[in-house]
Amino acid sequence: MSAAPVPAPAPPPVDPVAAGEMAREAAAWCALHGLVVGDRADPRSATVPGVGLVHAPFSLLPAHLPESIWRQACELAPIFNELVDRVSRDRKFLQDSLSKTRQVDDFTSRLLEIHKKMMEINKDENIRLGLYRSDYMLDLETNSLLQIELNTISTSFPGLGSLVSDLHRTLINQYGHLLSLEPKRVPGNAASSKFAEALARAWAEFNVDSAVVMMIVQPEERNMYDQYWLTKYLRESHGITTIRKTLSQVEAEGQVLPDGTLLVDGKKVAVVYYRAGYTPNDYPSETEWSARLLIEQSCAVKCPSISYHLVGTKKIQQELAKPDVLERFLENKEEIAKLRKCFAGLWSLDNEEIVKTAIEKPELFVLKPQREGGGNNIYGLDLRETLTRLQKEGGDALAAYILMQRIFPKASLAYLVRGGICHEGLVISELGVYGAYLRNKDKVVINEQSGYLMRTKVSSSDEGGVAAGFAVLDSLYLTDK
Repeated sequence: MSAAPVPAPAPPPVDPVAAGEMAREAAAWCALHGLVVGDRADPRSATVPGVGLVHAPFSLLPAHLPESIWRQACELAPIFNELVDRVSRDRKFLQDSLSKTRQVDDFTSRLLEIHKKMMEINKDENIRLGLYRSDYMLDLETNSLLQIELNTISTSFPGLGSLVSDLHRTLINQYGHLLSLEPKRVPGNAASSKFAEALARAWAEFNVDSAVVMMIVQPEERNMYDQYWLTKYLRESHGITTIRKTLSQVEAEGQVLPDGTLLVDGKKVAVVYYRAGYTPNDYPSETEWSARLLIEQSCAVKCPSISYHLVGTKKIQQELAKPDVLERFLENKEEIAKLRKCFAGLWSLDNEEIVKTAIEKPELFVLKPQREGGGNNIYGLDLRETLTRLQKEGGDALAAYILMQRIFPKASLAYLVRGGICHEGLVISELGVYGAYLRNKDKVVINEQSGYLMRTKVSSSDEGGVAAGFAVLDSLYLTDK
């Protein structure tokens, strides 16, 4: 594993003046079509809908990706969907695999507590719904699609991400005289309608006509419009009402009836869809943990359940990459081979040899804690210092992290638009493929790839979260090679 050479990037297909004109047209399109987020400059933008809007940050033109790689990523989605479900049902595997992590990571420990309580009462989820996103980069040195992580809770941007491919096709059609691009090579992206359809199917399986879908949200959410797209589809295409509640509101307004029915503000809840609850910041007090437990004890469909949530931890990702572990959950050798092909190097920190290598060559590794969202990973000299400190401390502190091979994607020049300003930069891109999985007892109702999310960031940035401010939304342009 060595650092890949970065070739000289080709110039962007349009000159700066034309790019500026296109950016203005694109920003107007965003405002007209709901490709918007809350403006950080307006303190009310995260709490009051319709106040303080700006266009979501976006790439002016789509990122190129070989069509063969795109098809590979799409084929992986239903296999990962099934894998999550299989792993989630092996309760002992989850508890044992995360036993060391829980001793040094309070957040994981609290999730495992809830999981254990569900084990003790033998709580079974008859209807299980997962809305996932598996994130990949195309490694330049090996030309391999390698998985960064699998997100099983609060997979963001199905709403806004779906719109970017429409924006890019519009720009390619309008500025065809400047661009040597074909709009048909930008694949359609129905992530928002597909996610809404999966939520609606889970609601139908629950089979209580008066029940609602409850979206768990953060008290302040500048990315609310991404979420409102799902609400729109649920209402207009499926006739289903959505309510938005924070965990503290659920604790104050919620109760579980003797038959398991979850009532919140007097409404029966069929499906609980988490767009919060994935970070310790979402649990500032015992109130929020009490709400999470209350929901888990109910018979409402959870997206995700506590077990699905735990399958998405970095430690489980690392465990699944070990030899012979996938065979514990899957029988199809061809599918197992497809998963293994996309696994990057993953190691626990009890591997002294790999830790030594990482300290010597920190630029080849990423140190990951058990956290979701951007801004948590450790790189470079910080990685070396953290590993050296953890080794000196000894004990179980090492269990809070995993080491991962650093992936080196190809860098290219592109125009990025943020806050109405278009600027050129050397960028790399990350492909996220959405998956939807719905099971009722032994019947698989849905298992499919459900659209995608392309994120592009300046190549000098280590992190990749759009909401965290590191990246912009993008779409795909499929090439022959």
